[in-house]
Amino acid sequence: MDTPLARRTIGRWLAAWAVSLFLLVLIGGGTRLTESGLSITEWKPVSGVIPPLTDAAWQAAFDKYKQIPQYAQMNAGMTLAQFKGIFWWEFIHRLWARVVGVVFVAPLVWLWIRRRIPRDLIPPLAALGVLMGLQGAMGWYMVASGLTARVNVSQYRLAAHLSLALVIYLYTVWTADRLLRGNDHGEGTGDGGRVTEHGRTTRRFLAALLGLAAITVVSGAFVAGLRAGHIYNEFPMMGAGLVPDGYAAMSPAWVNLFENPAAAQFNHRWLAIATLLAVVVVWFRARPRAAGTLRVRLDLVCVAAALQVALGITALLLSVPVVVGVAHQAGALLLLTTLTLALRQASRA
Repeated sequence: MDTPLARRTIGRWLAAWAVSLFLLVLIGGGTRLTESGLSITEWKPVSGVIPPLTDAAWQAAFDKYKQIPQYAQMNAGMTLAQFKGIFWWEFIHRLWARVVGVVFVAPLVWLWIRRRIPRDLIPPLAALGVLMGLQGAMGWYMVASGLTARVNVSQYRLAAHLSLALVIYLYTVWTADRLLRGNDHGEGTGDGGRVTEHGRTTRRFLAALLGLAAITVVSGAFVAGLRAGHIYNEFPMMGAGLVPDGYAAMSPAWVNLFENPAAAQFNHRWLAIATLLAVVVVWFRARPRAAGTLRVRLDLVCVAAALQVALGITALLLSVPVVVGVAHQAGALLLLTTLTLALRQASRA
């Protein structure tokens, strides 16, 4: 059944699902910041929804954690009460991931049975389902990297896990907005709905901005994975200069981008500044000739970019406390969301 009502219904469902994805990414960020991700050493898709309920069960879970390098090298002497603190972070992360899956699958099955899914929406919805399955596998693949020789998860796998989460989230936001607002013909072009050269230029600029912002966010995963936010807690200097000593200490040179904490932090902070400056330039260029919803969304992009840089500098100066770190991650998602919505509006897809 392909009706405006059916499309709006699916759009509202996907918008609600996007909110659940947003929360999942934040919970994952808190799990990483509290070093809690390795506290559960097994993957039990069904029985894992039930936490330890007895003292014996808690002790058994703690004993399994004691067998991995992170306990021996970072948390030796940890009490059972302290273990429970990190266990709950990871448990809630995994539980919410399951909730997100149910929030996607249950409405999808209901709509399918009632034949309320338009044919053109079957491919994107199927793609989201496949990506969610891959994300679950990627999550365990990431955790497994920290259970043997390492004391934390691989920064490469962490970045891949975050990247896939962003693809799922932003694709959902784009699709939900398209269904809820339709094509919005006549808005944003300032020329009666006809696509102008200025509109095409704005669209290209916004696409480039979205790519730059996404690269900046993923570079933050390497900062988190290398614990690089706990060094050089000053701004704009890094030690004696703008560029830290040892930026290119590793060989070959490209390894510094992904395995050198000083280089990872330097790259992330200046990618963020470049993103903010690029947003301001595009805002000044595009806003005067934008109209309606597009103008509002361009304003939101500018505000989100400024807020995110402020949160990033605050997190750095305070050596990344959990609350500020999670807020910084929320700011990253907000910036990507506003850019996606502005690009969608400029594209009138």
